Amino acid sequence: MKRTIFAAFALLLAAAPAEAACTDPAQPKVIWRRCYFDGGELHGADLTGAELRDATFARATLKDAALVDADAYRAKFVSAVMIGAKLDRARLIEADFTRAELDGASLREADLRNAKLVGASLKRSDFTGAKLGGADFRNADLTGATWVDGKKICAENSVGQCN
Repeated sequence: MKRTIFAAFALLLAAAPAEAACTDPAQPKVIWRRCYFDGGELHGADLTGAELRDATFARATLKDAALVDADAYRAKFVSAVMIGAKLDRARLIEADFTRAELDGASLREADLRNAKLVGASLKRSDFTGAKLGGADFRNADLTGATWVDGKKICAENSVGQCN
């Protein structure tokens, strides 16, 4: 009887998804829920499919990083350097990109509903197919960005909205 209970318990443990610690290295599908990476150096990191809910990346460097299909619900990227980052299909609902540098970033089909992009630099970024309902673009520079329809290119000095 004890052996059967132990075997069943061991089977349950083996079937449970492994949770990553905040000290685990950057890698696809890593689970970094509620982790702090303020000022972190993640240049070129592959975080494809990562779970980053409520994580903080203030002043972090994520230049050319891949966050494709990542779940970054309510994540904080305040003043982060994310030039050339790939955030296609990422779940960025209520994420905070205040004063972040996202020049040339790809946000194709990203879910940015209610995201905060106040004062962000989004020059030449691609928003094709993105969901932007309730997103706050106050003082954000959208110069040269490709808009949601994939056709409209925001004019020079498009600040706060795509002109």
